[in-house]
Amino acid sequence: MIEVLAVLSLSAAAGMRIALPLLLIGLLYSHNLWANMPILSHLPPPLVLGVLVSWSLIELLFSKERLGQRFLQIVQLILSPLVGAIAAITVARSAQLEGLPVMLLGALGGLVAWVLQLVQVGWFYRLRAIPIWVIFVQDFLCVSLVLLAFSAPQQGGLIVLLLLWLTIRSSFAWQRWYRQQADPRDRHHPRRDKQDPD
Repeated sequence: MIEVLAVLSLSAAAGMRIALPLLLIGLLYSHNLWANMPILSHLPPPLVLGVLVSWSLIELLFSKERLGQRFLQIVQLILSPLVGAIAAITVARSAQLEGLPVMLLGALGGLVAWVLQLVQVGWFYRLRAIPIWVIFVQDFLCVSLVLLAFSAPQQGGLIVLLLLWLTIRSSFAWQRWYRQQADPRDRHHPRRDKQDPD
């Protein structure tokens, strides 16, 4: 159960930033976790470290501008499931799990990261830009969730469950908002006769 909570915590961090969680794992827990990290453990550590540091800086700097947010969200939407799966498999391997549980945790991690990233993309297109204070909260949450995944996975898992609850609430709010734009007679077909793109 502790491993599942740690996976949720790391996966949620990967749903906010893709390089920063892996960089923190590599820097803070390199002795026992780096060898368990799929894909990255087979590459030269200086190369991996350079790429992760560079991309973390890009994420932290570009996310504060609207155009940078759009660029980052495209990349993060594609890569967040992979990063979430890598983080989840790392936790599973460090807990000495093998076979099907590792694959299931990897799938769970990728799915959680992807869902959280989808919600961010949805809010971006709904608001036309994510407010700067939300970006700073994301940065703080990303770092906190990585640290909590190993020091206090129960608290990290609780935060992730709260984030998933907010995700479900957001999806219902978007559905209501979208249907309210339609003519009352077409509430079940809100795209009918729609001229402007969504």
